[in-house]
Amino acid sequence: MTIIYSNHAVNQMFKRMISTDEVEQVLQNGEIVMDYPEDKPYPSKLILDFCNERPIHVVSSYNQNEDTTIVITAYKPSLDIWENDFKTRKK
Repeated sequence: MTIIYSNHAVNQMFKRMISTDEVEQVLQNGEIVMDYPEDKPYPSKLILDFCNERPIHVVSSYNQNEDTTIVITAYKPSLDIWENDFKTRKK
């Protein structure tokens, strides 16, 4: 699988001190929190994993024709928006 990082993802990862190794761990081992099948140009997913006990969300899409994953953004989910499980949005 090839991974492509959007410019937005690279900028956000730098600001948030999230490494490519952490993003790849999330992509390989994480749990899908939300699915966005209608996203264009490719369906996308929000994935959660814990890297060194730090929760990280990665939003990525997958281009099946080219077997390529595009990382759209990565961030540490905030408890202002997410429940303690980091999988459930607060109401």
